[in-house]
Amino acid sequence: MHSSGSAASLALAVTTAGAAAAAVVTCRLLFSPAPAAAAEAASEPSSAEAAADSHTESGTATAPTRIPNSSDTSISSALEWLASAASGIKDHAERIVGRGKAGADAPDSGSLDAILSYLPDGYSLAGKAATAAAIAAAAVVAVGGTALAIRAAVGASRRKRRQRVIGIIPARFASSRFVGKPLALIAGQPMIQHTWERAKLAQTLDRVVVATDDERIARCCEGFGAEVIMTSAACSNGSERCAEAVEKLKGQWDVVVNIQGDEPLIDPATIDAVVIALREAPEAVAATAVADLKAASAPDPNRVKCVVDNRGFALYFSRALIPHNRDGVPHPGFPYMLHLGLQAYDAAFLAHYRASEAGRLEEEEQLEQLRMLEQGHRVKVVKVAHAAHGVDVPGDVKRIEELLLRGGR
Repeated sequence: MHSSGSAASLALAVTTAGAAAAAVVTCRLLFSPAPAAAAEAASEPSSAEAAADSHTESGTATAPTRIPNSSDTSISSALEWLASAASGIKDHAERIVGRGKAGADAPDSGSLDAILSYLPDGYSLAGKAATAAAIAAAAVVAVGGTALAIRAAVGASRRKRRQRVIGIIPARFASSRFVGKPLALIAGQPMIQHTWERAKLAQTLDRVVVATDDERIARCCEGFGAEVIMTSAACSNGSERCAEAVEKLKGQWDVVVNIQGDEPLIDPATIDAVVIALREAPEAVAATAVADLKAASAPDPNRVKCVVDNRGFALYFSRALIPHNRDGVPHPGFPYMLHLGLQAYDAAFLAHYRASEAGRLEEEEQLEQLRMLEQGHRVKVVKVAHAAHGVDVPGDVKRIEELLLRGGR
């Protein structure tokens, strides 16, 4: 079985050979003169046939046994010849790719004689048009195949590259809506401990770290066994805090999961779903999760809404209800989606995120994920069944405790 790299190399070589053949044959077929006499063509072997014999004897390529002459004007004969020629071109391209292994026995990669030997010296107008069109079509197919092969190889490389995953729980004491929120007691233990314990159950996370700018939070987390990294108070959001933490940890991570510290009932399966979604979407720089939005949460600006395209990529996030119909009343049958606030980032992109400036949309909505959309990046969205149970204001603590008594649902 060929590796993705060798497959892409072979496809590129075949395309190069095919494109060269297409260009040369089109010019030769459309502009070369017809044979001076049919009798001469019948009595003497053509230069192409002689070259084909030469190549067959030398073992560098296998030429077609017969090249159409000026009397072969049908499209079918042209296509038969093209199929035979394409086989020889493919063999030659494979030898080009294998030069490193074959050494001196392999033909020179710059040698086009092996390809040119398959081309006729003269052709009737109908035959010229049919064969030129067929070869042009073959070249287009080859180019398309190469593009797909390269895209597949890049996708496979990114998926392979996104294996080492770290989960980071950003936490700050000075929350504008709930000061000291990470340390708020829920059922007798700090809220951030609930989040950390659940995050540790995720199967895709190789490591879980708390990132904070406050010594009180650091001491609390270290007290229940969490690994803590101190970050700057200048971080404007959780994603920037995650980026700084990764830089300070100096580890080789492929994916960084931003786990909201105010989600004490987060489902570990949701974390795994977001990581897997990012691995399977190499064109995305991040992945996130949504759930069905309950009607009671529709007007709540603390419940962030999301809309996606037909391929599952985010179109927009908002604190307002989106989409917003013209009557201004939520449609009872529409599948509104609630953003769960969990992001998995490509680690290389996260460094870029931290270095970039917040856009107008992010500043207006105060939603960090809008920076990616405003910059034109793609965010993959996965829908999960587990609803969000975040803590935004002090009044949410009692609700979470009641949910804990019911098993967290």
